Amino acid sequence: MKRRSLLSLALLAGAAGASDSAFKPVGLPSEASELDTGIEDFLMGLWQLDPDAAVAAGRFEQSHRITLPSAALRAQRRQFLKRWLKAFQRLAVDKLGAAERMDRDMLIAKLQSDLWRLEVLREWAWNPAEHNPAGPIDLALNTDWAPVQQRVQALHARIRQLPAFYAAARASLVGVTREHTELALQQAPGVLAVLEDLESQAQQQGLGALMQPDLAQARAAVAGWQAHLRQLLPIARRPWRLSAALYETKFKHDIQSARSARETYELALARRETVLASMQAQAEALWPTVIGPEAPPADRFALIGRVIAKLSEKHVARDRFVDEIRAQIPQLEAWVRDHDLLTQDPAKPLAVRETPVYQRGVAGASIEAPGPYRPQDSTYYNVTPLDDLTPEQAESTLREYNQWILQILNIHEAIPGHYTQLVYANKVPSKVKALFGSGSMVEGWAVYGELMMLESGYGASPEMTLMWGKWHLRSVTNTILDYSVHVLGMEQKAALDLLTRQAFQTEREAAEKWRRVQLTSVQLTSYFSGFSEIHALREQLKAKPGFGLKAFHEKFLSYGNAPVRLIAAEMAGALR
Repeated sequence: MKRRSLLSLALLAGAAGASDSAFKPVGLPSEASELDTGIEDFLMGLWQLDPDAAVAAGRFEQSHRITLPSAALRAQRRQFLKRWLKAFQRLAVDKLGAAERMDRDMLIAKLQSDLWRLEVLREWAWNPAEHNPAGPIDLALNTDWAPVQQRVQALHARIRQLPAFYAAARASLVGVTREHTELALQQAPGVLAVLEDLESQAQQQGLGALMQPDLAQARAAVAGWQAHLRQLLPIARRPWRLSAALYETKFKHDIQSARSARETYELALARRETVLASMQAQAEALWPTVIGPEAPPADRFALIGRVIAKLSEKHVARDRFVDEIRAQIPQLEAWVRDHDLLTQDPAKPLAVRETPVYQRGVAGASIEAPGPYRPQDSTYYNVTPLDDLTPEQAESTLREYNQWILQILNIHEAIPGHYTQLVYANKVPSKVKALFGSGSMVEGWAVYGELMMLESGYGASPEMTLMWGKWHLRSVTNTILDYSVHVLGMEQKAALDLLTRQAFQTEREAAEKWRRVQLTSVQLTSYFSGFSEIHALREQLKAKPGFGLKAFHEKFLSYGNAPVRLIAAEMAGALR
């Protein structure tokens, strides 16, 4: 499922800040030291103009300020991005070490991406869900960066600015999509829930009466935002499909792959055939024990689907869904430790919690990691409970996350997937690699982590092998679906058939994925793109003398969140 590549990645991907001047390389004794100085100056400027990005990164001294989505701020960002892009491009590459070259390349890619998003994609104009102030408030309130009273006081100053925030957001919107407007309406009550949490903390600190007038104005601003969105719905006609030209460019910026979007799509089609052939053989072997003496169907989708459907009846009870996820985490930690797959840090806490309301509506599970300035803080494994579902919807979800796939989900999201990788990323000395990393690397590692665990013998059984095939097919199908929908014009009926009949997902899961592909673009390709590049790198290095699996894992993770293509170039080059 979608990760809040928190890394602050989701929050920082489109962010930019301001600084009075960019550094000017003028031949100081060391290009590396010049780069380091420039990075610090760049980040300080970034945090000054974009306090939301600062809070996401763990710079909580900016908690009292808010990032206004105004035309004036966008103009400042544009100027800032162009100035810093020119400055980093002027650095002499041949005088930098490998780590510094990677930082420079990543900064240039980030600045180019931010400029393109600001000037060409312009999602701030057509996606109302871009303007959601809840995340930084929740993070600053519930992170132990200062005494509670100080946190409340800082956020008091922030919520005073919410009316101006929503006024700027309303002024920014032009030609919105209906789908993103509906998402913003769905998430608005979550902002109110965060304000209620803040009010409760303020009352406990004796600040409730002082804050009450500003809280009332903040709530009124949210209500005004909701009313404005409802007025936009009847005229929200912008197509949500990205189109071929925008899609290929966004893929280049977001995925940072050595391949194009089209090449990745074609590779996914080939991988799909390989996975389906393997699943067919597994289903044929399981048929007599799972289904019985009935003759299996000739159609491979029907054959595989029948076996998966029967096995999927084994799942956790509805009211145990979140608790079961919480219980499996120590088991995964023990497996990784006992099989010496990589070193873990027991001092880094992982908290399984119900997904905050303001984050719901796109995916049911995600990892939310602290920024690199606060690596000691908790990582949250957000899981959306099934409380609000009908019995039929809950059963569909539970069958999708059945006895075997729920374990694979936890491998992907937690150990040795996202949680483990992000802990490593926050240890990397380079803030660039932690802050501005590749979502494809992050998602690709999580998919690779699934394969890693199964190759080590985890859950060894024909049922687990078949279910991992289904889960892995999801990553592959994500790429096929996203490209087919946004570039090739695939309609809902064909998309649902691809997901349900051909990828064996439940109707509810498929419906949620169809909604997600309308609300997002390119991100769904990050799973397979990143995995395929990581796996190819591992197979390339396995042929070299002295290869060790644990050493490979830890070396790969030591590069933080850098794009796989840059990591591969360094790791493969080191063995030449």
